Amino acid sequence: MAFSRRVDRAANRGLERAYPPLRRAWRAAVPIALAAAALLWRGLRPLLRWLFLALAFAEAAVRAGGRAAARGATAAAGVLTPRRAIGVVIAGAGALLVVSQFMDYHGVQIGSSSYAYAGLADVAKVPTVDLKTAGEAHSYALVPVGVAGVLLGLALIARGGRLGRRAALGALLAGGAALAVILLVDLPQGTDVGSQSSRFAGASAVLEKGFAAELAAAGGMVLGGLLYYARPCLIRINLSGRAASARRRRPRRRASSRARVARSA
Repeated sequence: MAFSRRVDRAANRGLERAYPPLRRAWRAAVPIALAAAALLWRGLRPLLRWLFLALAFAEAAVRAGGRAAARGATAAAGVLTPRRAIGVVIAGAGALLVVSQFMDYHGVQIGSSSYAYAGLADVAKVPTVDLKTAGEAHSYALVPVGVAGVLLGLALIARGGRLGRRAALGALLAGGAALAVILLVDLPQGTDVGSQSSRFAGASAVLEKGFAAELAAAGGMVLGGLLYYARPCLIRINLSGRAASARRRRPRRRASSRARVARSA
């Protein structure tokens, strides 16, 4: 107890002695700190002003851009309806089918295994002979199909209703016929080495980009027809029915006390 009292007295005397110089230092430091803060504020005020002006300008630009994007999306939704989008897909697939008939779809590579074994596949291109376009396999029979796909897509873009359903059905049937020709005629001929196997050692048949292009085009026509018949663009919303259901879900207001008294009387 006596030791703790001596420690408390010594601490109190130390604090009493340190208080006056600390107080004088505080009184001297406060004006200096205020002056430094005022000087700093005087220097930073223009920079902060320009910073907040830039932020306000950026916010206004972002808001204006959002409003313009919303207006553009609304206008585009009115022009590019689901029916017209499906028509664009069908017409584009028909055009691709026509173009793919003049692209190389079949070739025979000579010594491709030797190139891979020697590590030359990344340095030199494997020799390819007997290149054939996709139309040569079936006497360009898919060119009229592709033209018909373009016309059907344009018809679907122009009109809906019965004409749209017939156009979608025609695109579906044309795409299915094109797929049948590609898989039953082009694919077996494209993977057949033919007479090149007797002329060259290590010959192997490869399918070029034309095969993938015509296959994708025929699949696009089939997909467009199926999408239209899946009726994503023919769903009608009954606004009167929605309003009636909303009224049924709306909670009724409780009658006032006067009305309850009048009904009970």
